[in-house]
Amino acid sequence: MENAGNRDLCLFIEPYGEDFYLRPGEVFTVAPEAEVIDVWFSTLVWEGGITVWPYEDGDPTKIVLDCTVTDINGTRLECGHQRPPKPAS
Repeated sequence: MENAGNRDLCLFIEPYGEDFYLRPGEVFTVAPEAEVIDVWFSTLVWEGGITVWPYEDGDPTKIVLDCTVTDINGTRLECGHQRPPKPAS
């Protein structure tokens, strides 16, 4: 995923609801933990973000549960990476 926009973009990985925020120009890679799995991705684009569902062999009943998100340098990112602070209420 590349954020070609001019503001932060939320990358939301299902089924666990993990979120990662890409700043403008950043590139993240989503991949399965097990490299032998043929993963297809279902994506939903919404204002401010992208939701990704990884499926094995494109079968929506075979959800890939263990995925990694890495930056352009190959650094593994944790859920909440660059999450903006909650607005004051």
